[in-house]
Amino acid sequence: MKTFLNLIAAGLLSLSGSTSIAQTITLSVNKPQAAVQPTMWGIFFEDINFSADGGIYAELVKNRSFEFSQPLMGWKETGKRGAGNILIVNRGNEHPANPRFAHVTVQAGDSSYGMVNEGFRGMGFKKDARYNFSFLARNTEGSPTGKLILVDENGANIGEATIPSPGKEWKQYTASVTASRTVAKGGLKLLFSGNGSLDIDMVSLFPEDTWKQRPGGLRNDLVQLLADLHPGFVRFPGGCIVEGRDLANRYQWKKTVGKIEDRTLIVNRWNTEFAHRAPGDYFQSYGLGFYEYFQLSEDIGAAPLPILNCGMACQFNTGEVAADDDMSQYIQDAIDLIEFANGSTDTKWGKLRAEMGHPKPFDLKMIGVGNEQWDSQYIARYQRFEQELKSKHPEIKLVSSVGPFSSGERFEYLWSKLRPSKADFVDEHYYMPPEWFLKNSNRYDKYDRKGPKIFAGEYAAHIKVSKENDKEQGETRNTWESALAEAAFMTGLERNADVVQMSSYAPLLAHVEAWQWRPDLIWFDNLRSVGTPNYYVQQLFANNKGTHTIPVTVNNLPLTGQEGVYASATIDQQNRKILLKIVNTTDQPTNYKLVLTGAVTTGNAATQQVLTAKNKGDFNSLDNPGVVKPVEQPLKAGKTNVDVSLAANSLNVITIPYK
Repeated sequence: MKTFLNLIAAGLLSLSGSTSIAQTITLSVNKPQAAVQPTMWGIFFEDINFSADGGIYAELVKNRSFEFSQPLMGWKETGKRGAGNILIVNRGNEHPANPRFAHVTVQAGDSSYGMVNEGFRGMGFKKDARYNFSFLARNTEGSPTGKLILVDENGANIGEATIPSPGKEWKQYTASVTASRTVAKGGLKLLFSGNGSLDIDMVSLFPEDTWKQRPGGLRNDLVQLLADLHPGFVRFPGGCIVEGRDLANRYQWKKTVGKIEDRTLIVNRWNTEFAHRAPGDYFQSYGLGFYEYFQLSEDIGAAPLPILNCGMACQFNTGEVAADDDMSQYIQDAIDLIEFANGSTDTKWGKLRAEMGHPKPFDLKMIGVGNEQWDSQYIARYQRFEQELKSKHPEIKLVSSVGPFSSGERFEYLWSKLRPSKADFVDEHYYMPPEWFLKNSNRYDKYDRKGPKIFAGEYAAHIKVSKENDKEQGETRNTWESALAEAAFMTGLERNADVVQMSSYAPLLAHVEAWQWRPDLIWFDNLRSVGTPNYYVQQLFANNKGTHTIPVTVNNLPLTGQEGVYASATIDQQNRKILLKIVNTTDQPTNYKLVLTGAVTTGNAATQQVLTAKNKGDFNSLDNPGVVKPVEQPLKAGKTNVDVSLAANSLNVITIPYK
C-alpha cells in the first residue's frame, strides 16, 4: 500500500479540497540582497544524551580506565568462584591524569576467571564485522593466559580471540575478533587461565569500521548523518557542558588532547542534572576531545566554533565565578587554543597538534566566550577576553552570549552592553512552543543592521504534552508539528541573512535509552540511527543555501505568515538557480503562481522537494524511520512563471534554474 509521501511523489495528491484561487508570488531575481554566509546553517554538538561516550565516539567499553566514581562500574567478575580477584590501585602522584588501574590476580588453573563489561546500554555488534581490542598491561607474577569473548544478551559466545600475554613493562597489546551474529545488547568478556597476576588499564574495543576507518575513531552512521547536513560550522563541545555544575567540573580543553591515556576523565554534568533522568553512569572520557572535534569539522567541511569557559560555572547550579586574579588563566587557555589550532609546529601547542597527526593548521576563525551566562559578572569577564583577544588575535571573531532567554530583563541588559562592544556575534537561544516560532518569523526584520551579527545558537520547538499523553519513547517529541514551526521560523532567519549569519538546532544527538533532554535532532541506539522531521528541515535549508537572498513578495509584501504561509528565497549565482523555501502551516492545500522578474527559466528542469506528514503528531523512529521524509517531483516551468501546489502543513523547496 502506498504511503502518504509516495502519493505526493507520484503527483497523485488531490488538491480538489482547496478553495483558494492561485495567488501570485513574485521572485525578484534581479534584486539580490544580502550575501548568505557559508556558516548560515550549522550544527551544535553537546555531550548530552550519551552523545559522545556511548554515542558518536565509537568506543564500546564503559569505564575503560576504571576512573568512574565507582572504579568497577560497568564491570562484573566472571568465572569459577574463588579463582581470582580484582584490586583497584591508585597511583595518583605517578599518573595524576589516569591514576587507577586494575590488578587482576588469577588462581584458576585449568578453569578461568575474569571480568565482563556491559558497555553503554549494551554493546552493538554486527554480523561478520571485525572489532579491534586493545589494553595497556603488564605481567606482575606467573604466566596467566587470556582471551577476549564477544557475548550476546544471554552471555553466549559470538566471537573470541586470544589476548597476547603481557611482558613486565606497561605496553599496549592488541587483538581482533569477528562477530558471528548481529547483537544489539552484547558485552565483552575477558577471561584468564593459569596462575599469576597482571595489571590492566585502558581496556578498549572499537568497531574496525569507523568514520574514515580511523582506529579509535567515530561511529560511521552518526557522522554520515552530520555530513549529509553539509553544515557550515560545528559548535563544540556544547553549551552547559562548557560551564560545568561547578568550576572544578568545567570543560577544560587542555585535558582533552594528547595521548588518550593522558586525558583526564570527569563526571558529566548531565549525570545528575535532572533527577527523573539521572543515569548515574554518565562520565566524559574525552576520547572525543578538542583535536577530534577540529578533525570532525574538517572532515565534513565545516568551520570549527569552539566555546570556552569564561570563568563562570552554570548560574542555574552553583553560579561559581573565578576570582579576578585567576581570570588570566582562562584567557590564556583561549590564546593557547588559537595556537593549538592555527600555530606553527615550532610552537608548544602547534607542535602537539602535529604530534597528534595534523601538522597543517585547522584554520580556526572564531571562538565563543561563555555559553548562557548573564548579568554584570558575565559582561566583566567577557570584556577582559575581548580586550586581550582583539589585541593579540584580531583575526579571530568572538561570539558572546545574551543568556538562556529570548527576551526579558536579562536579555535586554546584556544586549545594552554588547551592542557597543567589539563582539562579532551575539548568541541567542530559544526553546519555545511551536506557536512562538510561528509568531516570530519576523523577529530579525527590525534588528540593527550595524550592530553585532546574530548567532541563533540553540533553538527547538517544544510541543506541549500532558502527563497523561507523555511517552517514554524519546523520538515522540520530534513531531512534524515542531519541525514545521521551525521551518517557518527559519524562513525569517534566511530572509535576514545580513544580520543572522549562523544558526543551529539543539541538541544534536540522543541515545533512545539514555537521554536526559528532548527533542533532539538525531536519535540512535547501539546499531541504528534516525533523522527526525526536524533533521530533514535542517537538511533542506542547508543543502539549498544559495549565495544571496532575493525578495519574495505577494502584493509587494514579504510572506511572513499571512494566511499561514511563510517564505524566503535565495539565488545561487554560480549555478544559476533560484531556491525558494515556502511553508504552508494551514490544514488546507493551496496553489501559487511563481513569477520571475529580471530573469527567465531555462525550461522544464524545475523541481519541488516536499516535506510533509499525514498528521502533525507524526514522527520518525528507529523502527519506522521513513514516516516523515522529503520527496522530490518535477515542475513544469514557463518562460517567467511556475505553477506550484503546496500540500497542507508542508515545507517546500522549489528549485528553478534561470538565465
